[in-house]
Amino acid sequence: MRSGVTWWIIAFIMLLLDFYVFQAVKTVSQYASPLSKTIIQFTYWGISVLTLASLISLPYIPFLQTNKIFRNYVFAILFGLFLAKLIGSIIFMIDDIRRLFTLIAQQFTAPKAVLPSAEAVSADAGIPRSTFLSWAGIGMGTALFGTLLNGFSNKYNYKVKRISLSFANLPQAFKGLRIVHISDIHSGSFNDKAAVNHGIDLILKENADMILFTGDLVNDRHEEMLEYKDIFGRLTAPMGVYSTLGNHDYGDYTSWPSVTAKKQNLESLKQLQKGMGWRLLMNEHIVFDRAGEKIALLGIENFGAKGRFPKYGRMQDAYPGTEKIPFKILMSHDPSHWDYQVKKEYKDIDLMLSGHTHGMQFGLENPYFKWSPVQWMYKQWAGLYEDGSQKLYVNRGFGFIGYPGRVGIMPEITVITLS
Repeated sequence: MRSGVTWWIIAFIMLLLDFYVFQAVKTVSQYASPLSKTIIQFTYWGISVLTLASLISLPYIPFLQTNKIFRNYVFAILFGLFLAKLIGSIIFMIDDIRRLFTLIAQQFTAPKAVLPSAEAVSADAGIPRSTFLSWAGIGMGTALFGTLLNGFSNKYNYKVKRISLSFANLPQAFKGLRIVHISDIHSGSFNDKAAVNHGIDLILKENADMILFTGDLVNDRHEEMLEYKDIFGRLTAPMGVYSTLGNHDYGDYTSWPSVTAKKQNLESLKQLQKGMGWRLLMNEHIVFDRAGEKIALLGIENFGAKGRFPKYGRMQDAYPGTEKIPFKILMSHDPSHWDYQVKKEYKDIDLMLSGHTHGMQFGLENPYFKWSPVQWMYKQWAGLYEDGSQKLYVNRGFGFIGYPGRVGIMPEITVITLS
């Protein structure tokens, strides 16, 4: 995507969409006064030219190469415009196909037969059908673009989700244990320390026994976290704060001057977490003892079942020594690990905690229904999943990456009570 040629190709595709959508704009503006019609069409092409110019110039503006946060906003707006026009074009195409079939049918129909014309009037709307569909396409595209813009305001709109999980084998001494689970901080995307600090306040108000973080502290580099180290260093709990690594923490998605530099970045990230008072679990476990009863917390490095995600996690290192512990919690960043290995080979892992998907930061969710495009990629993508006595909880993410906002799927702080 860094190639200037790539952006020219994208701009050409956008230009084709512009001409196609403009036909609908002309259709709906025919009812306006001559002056209003001119203003509407001039405004449309003004926005289109500005969009195309922005696309073409993106690879050549140094500021956008160094300021990733601003660049993400520009990308989000341009992508929103593209998606809005694409959605509108689908509606317009339906009308064009309808009219094509009508014309073909008329060629094979006796002259005396009367068929609806391409501009048949809708009895309900009182306007030509093509005009109605043009309005519908423009309306849907505009609504989608407006929704994406409004989503910018939700990126720090933290939601505390409280759930109670019951396990028959949970030791009596640990009944009522309260866990705060967060994931996917992505500090490199933040631009508002006060808003992030408010999220930390919400976590601390829960007075949890332990705090568990399941990976992706940064987008690429440990330096992204330096400005927020003091804020996240506030996190504390009686039984400790524990963390694992996510796929972004390894620096796999950026360029490094050498292999040594990449390794040093990961080591610096580890030391940074230690400096915040967090215990990073690298394919290992910890045993907690209360009144002679025990539970185990396992944490592994990133393990993704999808081919393009790394499998650094080693359950064969983390699990030994926990065989006789009656209750086990596993922190594993990628929820695909549950189906791929945990349910098959480690059936005594009672609760697995993950993140990774962010709920795609886009979807619909209410007490009775949830949907996001990410479900086409991940079977388990947000909330609680159960298989027999084993449970998986997928956190929707504390932060964000790419699109600097959230639509329908809010940033999450999960409070889990074991019973």
